[in-house]
Amino acid sequence: MKLYEDAGWWEERTELEIEKMLERVSSVGAWKSDSLVGFARAVSDDTFRAYIEDVVILQDYQKSGIGMIMIAKLLDELSHIDIISLFCEEHLIPFYEKNNFKTSKSQFVLHRK
Repeated sequence: MKLYEDAGWWEERTELEIEKMLERVSSVGAWKSDSLVGFARAVSDDTFRAYIEDVVILQDYQKSGIGMIMIAKLLDELSHIDIISLFCEEHLIPFYEKNNFKTSKSQFVLHRK
């Protein structure tokens, strides 16, 4: 899929795994004709917490407003959730601050593979 290749996104995952994931999450996509040009999803307990991840947009469509629209739609779907979190690369912080996300000095992101 072009979006995956362009963003270097999920290279190791199969289409079947992605379909399985999509059955369990809230997600939004941006399409141009039959091509997916943007995608975002959220993992949630559907009551207290949600976590936004995998916000990707084809390079040719970045800075066109698609990201703001996708995040707005996803936040609308999650409006009943108390706390919505995400982590991102440092250069993307201003984008998320425009959507009322705030950095936290008291929390750290830890990963385990």
